[in-house]
Amino acid sequence: MRKICALFIAYIFCALSASSFAQSYPDKPIKLIIPYTPGGGTDTVGRMLADKISTDLKWTILVDNKPGAGGNIGMGLVAKAKSDGYTLGMGQTSNLAINPALMSKMPFDAVNDLVPVAFVAEVPMVLVVTANSPWKSLGDLIKAAKAKPDFYKQATAGAGTVGHIGGEMLANKAGYIVSYIPYKGAAPAITDLIGGQTDFMFATPQSVLGMISGGKLRALAVTSANRVAILSKVPSISEEGYKGFEATDWKIVVAPAGTPQEVIKKINEAVQKALKNPMLISKLQDEASSPMYGDPATVMKYIRAEQQEWDAAVKAAGIKLD
Repeated sequence: MRKICALFIAYIFCALSASSFAQSYPDKPIKLIIPYTPGGGTDTVGRMLADKISTDLKWTILVDNKPGAGGNIGMGLVAKAKSDGYTLGMGQTSNLAINPALMSKMPFDAVNDLVPVAFVAEVPMVLVVTANSPWKSLGDLIKAAKAKPDFYKQATAGAGTVGHIGGEMLANKAGYIVSYIPYKGAAPAITDLIGGQTDFMFATPQSVLGMISGGKLRALAVTSANRVAILSKVPSISEEGYKGFEATDWKIVVAPAGTPQEVIKKINEAVQKALKNPMLISKLQDEASSPMYGDPATVMKYIRAEQQEWDAAVKAAGIKLD
């Protein structure tokens, strides 16, 4: 009986301690690890979000860029951090869903070492060619690729990126073969595309919108299920005869596994509040991103489903990086 009482008292003490911790959270700066270089799409969205939360709630959020290995280095640091809510990461499709399917050796377990906390945003890829390309539509590109198997070159911002795997998915559905040329980022890939070293690319809107409006690149399609407002004249791949096709680059705040649920809930609420701000919504829409909303349970369900779907897509394409 005494043992049962002692256990009960210990349980109550832990519950009260966790509740007290959550109420006082945060009482020091929060580190948000961005697993990519400054200036990229994930970094831009992460900084906008951190600034908005800091302004509205007076939290101190310090952005820390830790790029490398397709986002694995930064996410590995998040996974190994103390589970107290003071180290968070900006997870993204590649590092949380694609890399685990592509690589046999990962510095973290995307399912067990990290816990999804809050949706942030999703953005489609844009299929672009040069302005002087003979291809005026997705159908033109596919017809040419089928006529000359393995002749044309698709530039990618890196092996295992959404642009790379999304391209593989379309090739499988449409029945064509091309060469995939990986680069160390979007900038050099776009430079070579414009220079004629490659023929087309699935790029993030942030990296090509200026060149589309400036007449250097032509957009043929987007990889979202529907069109996006800022590129309203550009059809989705699903519209162009490949119903159900979708390959988007989402961003989700994650924390080390074991982070108290009360703290996760508090962070989730802070992120959702920031994402309902008209100014932040407008900034996201200006780069073709869409804010995403949901409680922690919804975020968890979504990311588990995404991990399974991207794993299936990678296996269907027969891709492996090691």
